[in-house]
Amino acid sequence: MSISARFTRRTLLRSGAATLATPALIGTGLPQSNNVIKIGFVTPQTGPLAAFGGANAFLIAQVQQVLRDGLTKGGTRYRIDILTKDSQSNSTRAAEVTAELILHDKVDLILTGGAPDTVNAVSDRAEIDGVPCIATACPWQPWFFGRSGDPAKGFEYTWLFCFGLEDILGAFIGLWAPQPTNKVVACLFANDADGNAWGQNFPPALKKAGFTVVEPGRYQPMSNDFTAQIGAFKAAGAEIVTGTMIPPDFATFWTQAAQQGFRPKIATIGKAFLFPAAVSAFGDRALGLSCEVPWSPDFPFKSGLTGQSGATLLAAAQSAHGGRDLGFILGLFHALFEVGIDVLKRAPTVTPDGIVAAIRDTSYESIVGRVDWKSKSGPVANVSRTPIVAGQWERAAAGAPLHLAIKSNAGHPDIPVSGTLKLL
Repeated sequence: MSISARFTRRTLLRSGAATLATPALIGTGLPQSNNVIKIGFVTPQTGPLAAFGGANAFLIAQVQQVLRDGLTKGGTRYRIDILTKDSQSNSTRAAEVTAELILHDKVDLILTGGAPDTVNAVSDRAEIDGVPCIATACPWQPWFFGRSGDPAKGFEYTWLFCFGLEDILGAFIGLWAPQPTNKVVACLFANDADGNAWGQNFPPALKKAGFTVVEPGRYQPMSNDFTAQIGAFKAAGAEIVTGTMIPPDFATFWTQAAQQGFRPKIATIGKAFLFPAAVSAFGDRALGLSCEVPWSPDFPFKSGLTGQSGATLLAAAQSAHGGRDLGFILGLFHALFEVGIDVLKRAPTVTPDGIVAAIRDTSYESIVGRVDWKSKSGPVANVSRTPIVAGQWERAAAGAPLHLAIKSNAGHPDIPVSGTLKLL
């Protein structure tokens, strides 16, 4: 379908009557005006992935301050309104609130992030209705192939900057390879978009790298019994456990693993303990757990929007949140707003065609590294890869809070490491 055809459909949909809930609206301090650009922002704020929304209030306040005088284009000053929506960690709800933003609130641009259940549903709805959408915090394979993307064609309205499963795998192998293990890897993949993408990509790549893989099959999210998986892992003598899990599922698995005598030397799990709040709930049982690091204040990049380094951004966020560490999402979502605002500044017109043209022409240095769709150097159309490394949760001293220290920077030597992985 052509851009013009979709724009016609979008215009018709927007003009239809709709009785929908009004989202939280956060705008600049400029007076009310017809010259308004509306950004829809959809993330999980409740449900098992609520931690993805933990930095929202701080980041939006920062954007408000940066855009307090609006955005001037072609001699016209625009007020920027940010309309937030909670996907509730659910794909159906994510699609519903995106429809509200499009049909009722008539947003010009949608920003989204927070794993495939949110990101794919938001992107699909934006693509159908012809609304430009930029996403992050979702590996590109589940985003692209989980939406039946054609590598030769890509999408017209939806774009992603993020790492891929191959990048996570490289980071994990770089973490494990120097360690004295038997290279038997226990795999835990949920029967969902994320788990299925990992399950299709990880086992063959691990085998090719010389690891033995034990995968008893996909489990259902929010499972309360991992006995079968633990039995298979023990029987195979697995010394490394990996996979991608939501925090409640990992908590159940880790408790039952201890109860049933499964004690791997390494536990490197995607998604489950990316966030300090989730990790702190485990107390000392979290010591030594390892995971991917999509962003940390140790990354050597600066924001093109605010000029902040990672350390400066973290310090500002902690000051606003009583010293609390918001985790990697602080950097990724900061970059999401950076890229979105840069696109709006460069768009020749505030229309879907104009905004898409600016997205296609993006080559921007953000706080997570370069976001580049202009060179078409991504693995598939509409995707720009960003760096990812691997780290381990540790304490700087007895009684100090847990922090995620980078232990492997495979493929990214410019990102500094802090020691090597310690076995559990």
